[in-house]
Amino acid sequence: MQGGTPTPDGQVADAVKDNWVDRRAPAWSRPYLRLSRADRPIGTWLLLIPCWWGLALAILWDQSPRWEDLWIFVACAAGSWLMRGAGCTWNDITDRNFDGQVERTRSRPIPSGQVTVKGAVIWMGLQALISFAILLSFNQATVAMGILALFPVAIYPFAKRFTWWPQVFLGLAFNWGAMLAWVAHTGTLNWPAVVLYLAGIAWTLFYDTIYAHQDTEDDALIGVKSTARLFGTDTPMWLRRFIVATVSLMALAVIMAVQPNGSVLALVLALAGPWAMGWHMTWQLRAFDAENGDRLLQLFRLNRDTGLIPLIFFAAALFA
Repeated sequence: MQGGTPTPDGQVADAVKDNWVDRRAPAWSRPYLRLSRADRPIGTWLLLIPCWWGLALAILWDQSPRWEDLWIFVACAAGSWLMRGAGCTWNDITDRNFDGQVERTRSRPIPSGQVTVKGAVIWMGLQALISFAILLSFNQATVAMGILALFPVAIYPFAKRFTWWPQVFLGLAFNWGAMLAWVAHTGTLNWPAVVLYLAGIAWTLFYDTIYAHQDTEDDALIGVKSTARLFGTDTPMWLRRFIVATVSLMALAVIMAVQPNGSVLALVLALAGPWAMGWHMTWQLRAFDAENGDRLLQLFRLNRDTGLIPLIFFAAALFA
């Protein structure tokens, strides 16, 4: 029971309360949608937002908006939902033995027995195939970029077993869309997109270190590594460094993208994006409490808004 309301059968511990999967999805589909984290949409946002960053800066780069950009915008949203689902399913397959030993994750579909490993593999393949069909609608360079993106996705679940910095590998996977969407618009990969990609990785280090602090005790018991365990009481200092890196790299990407062909007003508006994002991250840092699990999850979820802030300024710059 939660606040007098019955808890839906099979609900995952850290799912959003009253989410549509647990309340409205057909019963047969719920375990698979939970595998895809459809009951926790923040991950889809964190995968999607860098795609939209890349598309906006690409348009500012060549000052050539096209109707095809609407399809890139929509396809990135659909692809992010599908590939986030496939990636999370892969993560749960590889982590099924670890997840059963961690309080927050033992209720996930595989360790709780809602889905078999074979069923999870089939579900992962279905999501990946639909996503690949969407990818084929783009130019050849984008298709190649999409295929390359599978490598960091495949490696990430194993990273916490061999490095204290698995969040770097998550950043490599989750921010690939910044380059992919750029290439979808321009047909080539240029330096502003690469720098934007690095800014996204720094942002991922920020929000996923906050997230990882929820599991430090369990992770220590089972030998799983993370930046949260590595930094310990020094985490606020490291979060501050990630804020500086995120803002600096994104500002550099904006200058490189907008300065060649954009107006001064467009450049000023676009630069206001990373500045405002930095202030939002600083507010999160002030609210950070490593011992408060509810606060940590709340701060992590707030990063949807963090990532949308610069996008608002990039959109405004398109009309300057």
